[in-house]
Amino acid sequence: MKRRPKALKALIATVALGSLVLVTGCSGEGDPVSFDAPSAAASAPTAAPKDGKRSGAAALTRMPTGPKAEFRTQNTIDDGTKIGVTTLHGQKSGFTGKVWVWAPPQYFDPKYAASGFPVLIALPGGNGYPKNYWMGTDLKLQSSISAWSKEGRSLPFIVVMPVLNPDDENYYDGSDIPGQPKMGTWMAEDVPDFVRANFRTFASRDGWAFMGSSSGGFVGLKSVLKHPDKFKAVIASGPDIVPDSPLWSGHEAQRQANNPERLAKALGAKPDSKDDEVFLAFQVGSNESGLGQVKSFIRTYTKGPVKTRLQVIRDGEHNAKTYVKGMGDGSIQWISEHMLAPVPAP
Repeated sequence: MKRRPKALKALIATVALGSLVLVTGCSGEGDPVSFDAPSAAASAPTAAPKDGKRSGAAALTRMPTGPKAEFRTQNTIDDGTKIGVTTLHGQKSGFTGKVWVWAPPQYFDPKYAASGFPVLIALPGGNGYPKNYWMGTDLKLQSSISAWSKEGRSLPFIVVMPVLNPDDENYYDGSDIPGQPKMGTWMAEDVPDFVRANFRTFASRDGWAFMGSSSGGFVGLKSVLKHPDKFKAVIASGPDIVPDSPLWSGHEAQRQANNPERLAKALGAKPDSKDDEVFLAFQVGSNESGLGQVKSFIRTYTKGPVKTRLQVIRDGEHNAKTYVKGMGDGSIQWISEHMLAPVPAP
């Protein structure tokens, strides 16, 4: 991985993998794949209680709005679930790029067919173009989330993996740099809109989070702090802390508007309310640099609604495998405890 310069207790999934329904006529790479289950066409979000009122996560379920994307199989997880890929034409950003998606086994379980699922937007380190390396099976992100969710250590997240940059020459800091592709709008608007069009999600920000390593950790961190009305949490692994793309030259005001330090300071000055809370889970390997700057950020900006946690990964390096281990050691459980869980049918 290239380094840039510078709730839960209620859900212990019981999934009968033998009855897992994946609507696809084939299993090979490149074959069509659908994330619909036969029972997902239920017209009512959940079975209504006798008093006619729904509450909590059930009341916030949002069924897919369409239009449906066409997915092709990229990879198959050991449990039979698929990682699909499609091309997204961003209506708001104007940017077109690849997006990979994985849905957990619970998503296809009939008892969750009318429930929303939390979303984890996973971002790679390095340029993250033309591929997002989380779409592979070697790092075991998806298989780990599948296992952790059955153990009660993670929510069964839908994992969404968009390309991070529009080329392999520059970093765009997940931002709308003047005169450049609008990667901030792509990440914070177009990608979530695409997910809502194709998957059962939650209307509340409590169902939306980021995770990312290095440059992707920066983008996830910045996106949550810039849009706390849209996203609840982030797992930022070995992240850069400030925007440092050379493309910001001549646009200092806009650069500072995308600076996590400025954003955290402004959010931390607000009253500590549930409506504004964000949960920033930092991860750093014990054998990598950057621990000092992360500790400084936590010490300075953990105030008001800005909540933080630090996972120092023993013998960890600046790489994705280290960060998956850190997630299992506690980071994924911490953010899961503050997010919405799927609701089974009564």
